[in-house]
Amino acid sequence: MAEADVKPIDAAAVQQLVTTIDAVLREALEVASKRTDGGKNIDDEQVHCERLAYAATEVAAARDLVAYAQGATQRGDPLATEMAGVFAAEVAQRVAGTIDAHTTEFGLSDDRLHQTLAAAATKALIRDALSDARVRAIGRQVMQQRGVNHGWIDNELALMTRDSVRQFAEAEIVPIAEHIHRHDDLVPDAIISKMSELGFFGMSVPEEFGGQGMGNLPMIITTEELSRCSLAAAGSLITRPEILTKALLKGGTDPQKKKWLAPIAAGQIMVGISVTEPDTGSDVASVKCRADAGEVGGKKGYLVNGAKAWCTFAGRANVLALLARTDPDFKKGARGLSLFIVEKDAFPGHEFEMKQATGGVMQGKADRTPGYRGMHSFTLSFDNYFVPAENLVGEQGGLNKGFYLQMGGFAAGRLQTGGRATGLSQAALERTAEYANDRKQFGQPIGQFQLTQYKLGRMATAVMAGRQLTYAAALKMDEDESIALEPAMAKLFASDVAVWVTQEGQLLHGGWGYAEEFPISRYVVDATVLPIFEGVKPILELKVIARNLLGG
Repeated sequence: MAEADVKPIDAAAVQQLVTTIDAVLREALEVASKRTDGGKNIDDEQVHCERLAYAATEVAAARDLVAYAQGATQRGDPLATEMAGVFAAEVAQRVAGTIDAHTTEFGLSDDRLHQTLAAAATKALIRDALSDARVRAIGRQVMQQRGVNHGWIDNELALMTRDSVRQFAEAEIVPIAEHIHRHDDLVPDAIISKMSELGFFGMSVPEEFGGQGMGNLPMIITTEELSRCSLAAAGSLITRPEILTKALLKGGTDPQKKKWLAPIAAGQIMVGISVTEPDTGSDVASVKCRADAGEVGGKKGYLVNGAKAWCTFAGRANVLALLARTDPDFKKGARGLSLFIVEKDAFPGHEFEMKQATGGVMQGKADRTPGYRGMHSFTLSFDNYFVPAENLVGEQGGLNKGFYLQMGGFAAGRLQTGGRATGLSQAALERTAEYANDRKQFGQPIGQFQLTQYKLGRMATAVMAGRQLTYAAALKMDEDESIALEPAMAKLFASDVAVWVTQEGQLLHGGWGYAEEFPISRYVVDATVLPIFEGVKPILELKVIARNLLGG
């Protein structure tokens, strides 16, 4: 097909396609809900429920991208509708093929499939939307823009935030990002100080507690732009404070909010999150680290004993948000856990020991990782480490309620991960578009080859879909901080996009994509952590997304 034969896609038809996919998926979810008793017996059908969770996530991304395209097109950006059409068609194609291969599990008849996703008109639209020429045309435009994101945002504050944070990150983070990665150095205090001055740590903290009260969208855009320059040296710095902030706002006492939120928002207190244990990962309810009530030096509090793992930034952090067992009866599971604010000194390097005058000891050693360097993830051990009673989040009213407070914080962390993944994907897209423009092979820039254009078109479309899913989740969290589904979907999809886009970008770089001299190699190893933290992918799909969908 010649390039001139590519006609603009029909926006109304794309909208109808998404409506059709959504309707079919809802029917499948109803079938699964009945079979699993509203998700209670989800473990009896794990494979199919995982399948449904991912399909529903992709449909949500398609829906949010179409909604974005409607506004963007009105402002003179027809490329957004082309992307929405391509992505919706890809999702429709995958869902139709999956249903066709698993009709028994989906509970949908062949007739129903032929009335909807396999109908002649629908198949014709999918074929038109997925024409190679259309996708290549998107890729060529992406290369002309060198991959840079100038997408429309219907929020002036968020737009200003993007511009200002991008300028800061390019000036301050880019020059140090590679050094921090290659040497596994700690994020410099100078960067933390500059971010503090700009208010990055208090963007969603209410003004009454010393924050800016800007809401989740500007905060997520800040995370995205910082992660675009370095995931570990900047992009993840505001995630941990956000997790503790949400927990305090949800369950902290008024004195606790007054004591902790303002210095956290000002960047004076760095936070580490300590939940995972060496033998306990996603099964948070099985936490073994104990916090037993006691009295030390005439002061009431708790003595912490046990081990924690994957506590990022624990060395440099001034406080840890620690989930520990306060009820020794393991049969109570999550109902026996409490959340503590554990104070400590800040330590540089990869090992530390914190000794209390009362005899308590906390030790930490960083685990070496192939990527996501700059903050260091620690394994910790506690030996009679004393935490005063007033540092139990919610104090006596928060006893044994830590799991629920932490889960609210995890939703904020998952939303943040959607932003982090989008920023990393965007970085890979930009570097690859630049390389495609500049790198010559066989007598011409590699960007002039059809396959390069096609790959860049698909990469850019997936990045935009992940971005819009994450932005929509941020806005929904502004309406209801207790939601779990939308942040989980944003984390799931945007993380997978980051893994795929960084690896595609590496392949388009050829041999140089494997060299540390090119940042794409850093993006690849950084991206691999995204589907793991804040809820490893399979658990996120089953225990959060599928359970929410099937439970109605």
